[in-house]
Amino acid sequence: MSSAAASVIRTWAVPVPARKAKVPANYRAPRSNAKHLALRDDQPAKVYFGAMTGPAPLKARSIGSYAKGCLAGGTALPASGATWQVMRLSRNRNWGHPELIRFLEDLAQDAPALGWRGLLVGDLAQPRGGPMLSGHASHQIGLDADIWLTEMPNRTLTRQEREDISAVSMLKGPMDIKNADRSVDPRKWTDSRARLIKRAASDKRVARIFVSPAIKKALCDFEKGRDRSWLRTVRPWWGHHYHFHVRLACPKDSKGCKNQNPPPPGDGCGKQLTYWLSDEPWVPKKPKTPGKPTKVVKKKPMALAALPPSCKQILTAN
Repeated sequence: MSSAAASVIRTWAVPVPARKAKVPANYRAPRSNAKHLALRDDQPAKVYFGAMTGPAPLKARSIGSYAKGCLAGGTALPASGATWQVMRLSRNRNWGHPELIRFLEDLAQDAPALGWRGLLVGDLAQPRGGPMLSGHASHQIGLDADIWLTEMPNRTLTRQEREDISAVSMLKGPMDIKNADRSVDPRKWTDSRARLIKRAASDKRVARIFVSPAIKKALCDFEKGRDRSWLRTVRPWWGHHYHFHVRLACPKDSKGCKNQNPPPPGDGCGKQLTYWLSDEPWVPKKPKTPGKPTKVVKKKPMALAALPPSCKQILTAN
């Protein structure tokens, strides 16, 4: 099993919200949006960026890479629209580059014509991007968005409901059992979900969409037409069975923004997907020794020095 696989929680159940990360005992948190911060390169960047409650009042710009960067001039997606509602408002992660906000508004507007009442939108980015106190490794430059595979209800959810309601897994069952049926549950998965993802993947602004391998297989089976080019954009990845993760390409005017390499050629429905649906990525090759605890290696949080130098200016902008 690869190191990437070992780091993933292998479960088909919807995860509970992550607990707040532990802050070093000798760390003194800055006031959010303070004009002058005593920034230290060796401190975890997530503590600084997690303290920011508002955007950097600068020209919109995505800086760095998706998992190592920050955001200038972030815009908030309004908590509610005619065809979308933002979930988990307490996290204050409904911020993004204006291009991402426009994309989400466009997708939400088109959703009803696809048989989808509206979007339930999960995490985008923090007000100034950067590493988060808990959860995502990416979502740092305001170009990533999680969209639930649960349809928006026909009423406005209360703030408390947006904290308490859980997303629904599309899987039949666990993925980490030998010879498991790694497919979507037909009682939950619908063509309307496939149409929504196809609409998102067909947008020229989108670089990648991450879904569970089981959902990728369902999408491969769904597309009966000649044009399967949109499937190249949809990539199988760990988790992503209760939401799909949209990633936009760097906006042309965002100097210093780093795109990923393009996806491999083809629709991604062949050998690579066969691997993802096999036992190899999911089932440990060596059985656990009874009574022996699993060794957990904690990853050191990203230090402020690891981010592009411009990110310090983003923190101190006022």
